Amino acid sequence: MAGTTDVQVTGDRVEALIDELAGLGGPVARGAAEELVRVLVELYGAGLERVMEIVTEAEAAEVLHRMAADDLVAALLVLHDLHPLSTEERVRAALEDIRPYLGAHEGDVELLDVDEGGVARLRLRGTCHGCPSSQLTVTDAIERAVVQAAPEVSRVDVEGVTGDQTSLLQIQHRPPGPCPVPEGVS
Repeated sequence: MAGTTDVQVTGDRVEALIDELAGLGGPVARGAAEELVRVLVELYGAGLERVMEIVTEAEAAEVLHRMAADDLVAALLVLHDLHPLSTEERVRAALEDIRPYLGAHEGDVELLDVDEGGVARLRLRGTCHGCPSSQLTVTDAIERAVVQAAPEVSRVDVEGVTGDQTSLLQIQHRPPGPCPVPEGVS
């Protein structure tokens, strides 16, 4: 398969091509290009949904696990709201992966919840709580882990970053629900 396998890079490229077509043919060309992308995304989404049904019906837990662990496949499953793990489960797993790093700094993080609007609420614990480097710890390790595991999360609220106050970390502004189709595609 030629081309990139990075979903974000591909989405950006699709947007650039739509803009280029709009520049060549105006709003009619832009509308046709957006419709073409929408139809293809729906087709691939329906295909992926059927693949997930087949795998689930076959009770192929190992296959589901491998699909969810693959960055490209997992991103496409999230895009089409087909990922076998919930947003909360994926955020918990991401936090487990970075827990050794936080522990090396005598800190920890707890997932309080992920609401329907896509807001993840976390609490820092340990000596990281309130220390000046807490903000860096959160933005570097936790933010990367959450964004990679659950790109549909719209915001992360972190308690314990500066004393007893709650710090709001803005990861990315996204609407609630499944990860959206690349920008410009309605």
